[in-house]
Amino acid sequence: MDRNAAIQQIQDAAKTIALAMMKIHPALPKLDHAETQSECIKSLHEMTVNLEVIKKRLIRLQKTDDSSLL
Repeated sequence: MDRNAAIQQIQDAAKTIALAMMKIHPALPKLDHAETQSECIKSLHEMTVNLEVIKKRLIRLQKTDDSSLL
C-alpha cells in the first residue's frame, strides 16, 4: 500500500466513524439520565475533535506531497 492509498483508507474510516457517532447523539435523551448524557456528549465532542486532528494532519501531508510534484 502506498501513501495515497493509506491516506484514503484512513479518510474513509474517519468518515465511517463520524457517521456512526452522529447516530449516538439523538439517542442520548432517551437514556433519561442527565449525568450519563452529559458524559456521553463530552466524550463525543472529544472524539470529534480527535477525528478532526487526524483529518487535518492527512490534508497537510497530502499538500506536502502535492507540492513536491511541482
